[in-house]
Order: sequence, then structure tokens, then C-alpha cells
Amino acid sequence: MLSIIKKIKFYLMKKLDGNLKKNIAVFISGKGSNLKSIVRYSSKKKIIYKVKVIISNKPNAQGLLFAKKQKIKNYCINFTESKRLGNRVLSILKKNDIKLVCLAGFMKILPAYFIKNYKGKIINIHPSLLPKYKGLNTHTRAIKNNEEFSGCTVHYVNNLLDSGKIIIQKKTRITKKDTANSLKQKILKIEHKIYPRIINKILFNL
Repeated sequence: MLSIIKKIKFYLMKKLDGNLKKNIAVFISGKGSNLKSIVRYSSKKKIIYKVKVIISNKPNAQGLLFAKKQKIKNYCINFTESKRLGNRVLSILKKNDIKLVCLAGFMKILPAYFIKNYKGKIINIHPSLLPKYKGLNTHTRAIKNNEEFSGCTVHYVNNLLDSGKIIIQKKTRITKKDTANSLKQKILKIEHKIYPRIINKILFNL
């Protein structure tokens, strides 16, 4: 019995040490602020995942520079424009044993065949309280419509824009002084807190 307990402890230590952490991929199109918060959070001992692959559809995405500095595998592939390139990305994910794909400011709609290959294993964070304000310019639209609250939503990705099953939402009050930019900054702070944590929670069940 003692030897079994020792083996379990050894396994858990390895897991928390990073050797047995689950691999995730992060897809970006820009600065990668959510990417940075995910990478930092994943470095904690008790977190069960690590960012193994970063993919951008834009060669000038600042998040790619961060990826290179962190020595994380990174690729610039505009794969949504070509099934051949899409299959290349799927191959990269499989070779790296990716358990979860996390969209973080990825400004392209994933093709249906791609989603099918990772059904239930692609999540996104969106800067509104879905189902309100799908798509772009969420902060401007929320202020224009005199909303009392806005926030962010983490959801599973399906074939419809910003319409997958909601995992978690967090809200913040919109003040009279708020502009689209100030609201964006408030919501980004919330995103940076909840996204890395919910990724960990999801992976416990995968």
C-alpha cells in the first residue's frame, strides 16, 4: 500500500513539475495580451497545462515575438484561406499532442472541417456578454445602446459565429465616463484573470 502511495505522489509531482502537463495551442492575430497571461499562469507549479504551440494568421502579430522570446513553437499560417494549409495546422496540433485549442484574439472564422477535427476542444474568449454583441466593435455597440453592464464570455467554438456553449461569463459596470477604449481595458483585465484559470478547469475533464 505504501509503495502505491509513493507511486501516486511521484506521478503527481511529475505532473505538477511540467513533465506530464497537458499541451495546449493558442491562436492569435495581434498583440497576444491574453496569450501572455496564459503563458505566465501555466508556469505555476499546480497548473496542469503548458502552451506548446502558438499559431498566428498574421506575420506581424506581436504575439509571435513573445512566443520566440519564450522559446515556444510558433507558426505563421493563414490556414483559414486554404484546406491544404488547414490540414498542415491540424498535423502540427496532432504531432504536438494538443489537447485544447484556445483562441485569443484570433480574428478569423475557423472552417467547419477544422472544428470537426477538434470538436469540443476549441474555446474562445469574446469581449461581450454573449449572446449580445457577437462579432466586432462590441464595446462601441454596448455603450451606444446604453447597456448597464458589459464583460467577457468564454465559450466553446462551433460552426456559428460566437454561438458555442457558454462556459463562463464575467461582467463589469459601464460608467457614464467610459469610452470604447476604457471599457476595452477594463474587460481585458477580466479576460486575463479568467481565461487562464478556466483553461485549467476544462483540462481537468479532458
